[in-house]
Amino acid sequence: MTVSASSSVQQAEQALGRRLRDIRRDSGLSARALAEAAGWHESKCSKIQSGRVMPSETDLRAWAVICGVPDQAADLIATARNIDGMYVEWRRLERPGLKRAQESVRPLFERTRRFRMYQSWVVPGLLQTEAYTRAVLSTIVSLRSTPDDVDDAVAVRMERQKVLHTGDHRFAILIEEWVLRTVIGTPAIQVGQLGHLITVGSLPSVSLGVIPLGSIRGAGWPVESFTVYDDAQVNVELVSAHLTITQPTEISEYGQAFSELASIAVHGPEARSLITGAINAIG
Repeated sequence: MTVSASSSVQQAEQALGRRLRDIRRDSGLSARALAEAAGWHESKCSKIQSGRVMPSETDLRAWAVICGVPDQAADLIATARNIDGMYVEWRRLERPGLKRAQESVRPLFERTRRFRMYQSWVVPGLLQTEAYTRAVLSTIVSLRSTPDDVDDAVAVRMERQKVLHTGDHRFAILIEEWVLRTVIGTPAIQVGQLGHLITVGSLPSVSLGVIPLGSIRGAGWPVESFTVYDDAQVNVELVSAHLTITQPTEISEYGQAFSELASIAVHGPEARSLITGAINAIG
């Protein structure tokens, strides 16, 4: 089972708090003395050190200067900015438009060699048809009131799919069967998407697994959609936000979750049979 979305951010905030506590202790200052020097209420130091309050950049500069280590301020600020970037609300990410959001992941896709994707909501973007992508992104524009640059965003996503055919990339992809039976756009769009799924699922670089409806759920519990990029990063899709995970222990947990889900998925002819069954049910 994967860790909760908020725990990754919380653990990072607590780690920063412990680092600040150690800096204070090394300086010989008490929490009260530091707070007095900074002009803060004494409880603020305690809350920052425990990770309950995220310090501002001004707070971090003051902490470093008062503790006699002004040279550490830049690194502390960089750490805080990285934590802030772990959890990004979709509205904030998509504010400049969907095209920009699509383009932002291009470097990550280009440098990754092994992709492990689990989708419990929709067909993964790399396997989408143009019509299906347009329907998905148009819905996002409607729901989140983002700038309507769907045509440009669709073009970027279609261009990104070249990664399936070029370079030394491998894709292990798992989807829930209900994704196959959830009509996105129109029945015709969904049927076209499922036919395309059979085609791309046969590519040498792609391993496609489908978790059947009615599967006995042991360790392979349905969770939030996520992608593991090599063993370097995990991106998690939440209803309201996008979570980036880089801590090795948490990446390992998502890798384990993917393995557990893969153990109850079907592949090859059995997966194609489920896709065909969904086509017939829609048609």
